[in-house]
Amino acid sequence: MAILLSEDFTFLVQGITGREAVNLTKECLDYGSKIVGGVTPGRKGREVHGVPVFDTVVQAVENHGSPIDGSVVTVPPAFTKDAVFEAIENGVKLIVVVTERIPRRDVAEMVELANLRGARIIGPNCLGVIAPGVGKMGGIGGPAQDAAKAYEPGPVGVMSRSGGMTTEISSTLTAAGVGVSTAVSIGGDAIIGSTYAELMPLFEEDDQTEAIVIYTEPGGRMEAELVDWREESGALPIVAFMAGKFMDEEEMQGMSFGHAGTIVEGAEDSATEKINRLEDAGIPVVERIDEIPDAVKERLGAEREPASASDGGEA
Repeated sequence: MAILLSEDFTFLVQGITGREAVNLTKECLDYGSKIVGGVTPGRKGREVHGVPVFDTVVQAVENHGSPIDGSVVTVPPAFTKDAVFEAIENGVKLIVVVTERIPRRDVAEMVELANLRGARIIGPNCLGVIAPGVGKMGGIGGPAQDAAKAYEPGPVGVMSRSGGMTTEISSTLTAAGVGVSTAVSIGGDAIIGSTYAELMPLFEEDDQTEAIVIYTEPGGRMEAELVDWREESGALPIVAFMAGKFMDEEEMQGMSFGHAGTIVEGAEDSATEKINRLEDAGIPVVERIDEIPDAVKERLGAEREPASASDGGEA
């Protein structure tokens, strides 16, 4: 199993005739994903790697003959909100927004409509979602052969603001023989559709996922939200990888580390404070990527030991 994607999951690519989207479409198809249509106004009748192109989402849904599960949105920032609205209003439930530099008000309105319609947005400014061996939405992992090397099926869910770090973490887990259940590049902007805490219930319900790795950095309040959620509802073991501890230096205050959504506004946004908050909540923090597999294995071992002891007692 996995979260968000399945073997029969279908999706569109909005803005499919753009250069980035053409490459993305091929990568997803080569990986085994089911892209059933593309949308670019004025380009109806064309094909991109065998995928039919339509002027509107309505036409794509009518051609498919049944609801389409998802959409990857790659249109320019000024038109992204309209594209996302069109997808949501036509029954699409998972929208991966690749586009960056979208006006914040537009993003807020997109997320609000998605919440009203029971849809979910991943991004914006993200690489997408991959369930190893099942499918992928977006450019995550790159070409299919590279994605297959970096992402092998396993019991660990991965979430990261950084698209590149999503693959780096997953590749490290794969090389260590651990593997990944689902990896989500959630996006680096100040406003995004799905935070760590909002995705955690999906991982908690997934039979394949036994642990989580998150990428964290100075700035932003997403980790505090995750801690609050964990204290109320969480059960899965979590390991955090912290980058950018140098941002704690006084002259770095008020600056952004890496992503628009990670501005360090004060002490509570610092790397040191985040580490303390996470570790107080029982979430170990590593500061080197090669330390992740051992930290995960330790957490998985701790979770499995009581069950093993119980089984031995019954025998």
